[in-house]
Amino acid sequence: MQEVTPPRSRSLPDLLDEIAVLDPVREFIVGATDRLTYGEARARVRQLAKGLHRLGVRRGDKVALLMPNRPEWLLVDFAVTLLGATLVPVSTWSRARELAYVLDHSDATTLIAVERFAGQDYLGMLAELGGPGSDRLPQLRRVVVVGNVGAAGKRADAPVRRADAPVRFDQVWKLGASVGDAEIDAAQRSVKADDVAYILYTSGTTSTPKGVQLQHGGLIENMWNIGERQHLTPADRMWMGISLFWSFGGANALLAVMTHGGTLVLQESFDAAGALELIERERCTVYYGTPNIALALTEHPDRRRRDLSSLRTGAAIGPPSAIQMVMDLGAREICNVYGLTECYGNCAVTDAHDPEDRRLATVGTPLPGMDIRIVDHQTRRPLPPGEVGEILVRGYLTPGYYKDPEKNAAAFDADGFLVTGDLGFIGGDGYLRFRGRIKEMVKTSGINVAPLEVEEVLLGHPAVEQAYVVGLPDPRREEIIAAVVVLREGHATEPEALRTFCRRALAAFKVPQEVRVLRREELPVTDTGKVQKLRLAEMLAKERGPAGASARPASP
Repeated sequence: MQEVTPPRSRSLPDLLDEIAVLDPVREFIVGATDRLTYGEARARVRQLAKGLHRLGVRRGDKVALLMPNRPEWLLVDFAVTLLGATLVPVSTWSRARELAYVLDHSDATTLIAVERFAGQDYLGMLAELGGPGSDRLPQLRRVVVVGNVGAAGKRADAPVRRADAPVRFDQVWKLGASVGDAEIDAAQRSVKADDVAYILYTSGTTSTPKGVQLQHGGLIENMWNIGERQHLTPADRMWMGISLFWSFGGANALLAVMTHGGTLVLQESFDAAGALELIERERCTVYYGTPNIALALTEHPDRRRRDLSSLRTGAAIGPPSAIQMVMDLGAREICNVYGLTECYGNCAVTDAHDPEDRRLATVGTPLPGMDIRIVDHQTRRPLPPGEVGEILVRGYLTPGYYKDPEKNAAAFDADGFLVTGDLGFIGGDGYLRFRGRIKEMVKTSGINVAPLEVEEVLLGHPAVEQAYVVGLPDPRREEIIAAVVVLREGHATEPEALRTFCRRALAAFKVPQEVRVLRREELPVTDTGKVQKLRLAEMLAKERGPAGASARPASP
């Protein structure tokens, strides 16, 4: 394998410059209709930065970006950060209310967006919100639209006359002609490692999203370490089917590959047939994905006729069955990972060359610069190896949530550790095992039960494809354990048979008192495909009636 040395750069624009100088003809971005080398991408980024500078984007400004996985996404990313501004990626699933919240809370002065995507009319949303400078968007000064702006009531070729009128993206390139190299060179030199490059909004399900700030230096250093665990080289080509607006894509995957000089193969939005064709055609070697993505690729009828032998490594999230699915797709050296947006993507990663069973069952050892501590959730007492407790992380961490001192105070302890709210333990081998969320912990008859342990047992049943365990209110036991399963196609089993299966592997108090079989489409999921356990529990509790009055739980 080709040996790679760590990048010297500590800012995103400097990183692009560094690789473009070392290997200008290396392919960097593969889009649906455009292919760019590192040298070509750098030239376009500089021209775009000049245009944005001419529009008024300056150091410290917040620039929101709303578009699917297109080459323009990456060009905007590096042009904005070159100017010392901060990029605010916005979910393409956003509705008007969500878009308003992110734009207002982040103090975005500029929005760069496609006109519409996947049935979402973004310009229509902006009109509904009153547009730039309105009561709902008081900080927003300008909107740049990739594509025509005819839907906003203006001719696509109409000149820009008002400060709040949408500007076409192709106009921005032309605006930059009057800006000299010296101006943007000076802007780039002012960018420091501890400047905030991104504000990434987490997908809140019970409250407003949090704006996680990530700095240039941490993005480069930690993502380099993540790529090292995957043994990435400039020869690697990553299939980018996960959304760039998500930290797993636009921070973790992008920069793990880029710090190693590799290539990004963009899929504008995920669909299994397109992904299989793209991986085969572009000979992609790196996979990033969630369990629902692995399942979609595995089950698609095109899977058998597609050659995915080029796949080698990457990062995957999920239980052992989901990781095994990725291995079976071809990525035999896939890495299992653990982390949060707040810790620059991951804080623990298995090594691509670890034994298969270790990559299936653990989420790896701490990355360089990361310190992981397991403590008792209530007393904060450090726990010995093998004992399950709350995971605390220190090292590459967000400098804080944007404009949220209360959440910042609650998120970090006196020693500077991030309080994750996750459960896990470190074995005698030094590897971390993830055991779920504390808020998901079920307390039945006074005893705590980790849902993930029960889920792993259920997933060992040959008929079970997916399993989710939640706690339901119960007047006698405080909570009972309820399991929801999705069966594999062509398989059948009864709830009582699954309870019997669990009894063989679990203590009696851990056996689900209720088991429900649902179809995959009945599961409540987030925009990124994660099952929402809170909503799942609410669904089941509603069916049972007040505090379980309508159904008496079975004896374990």
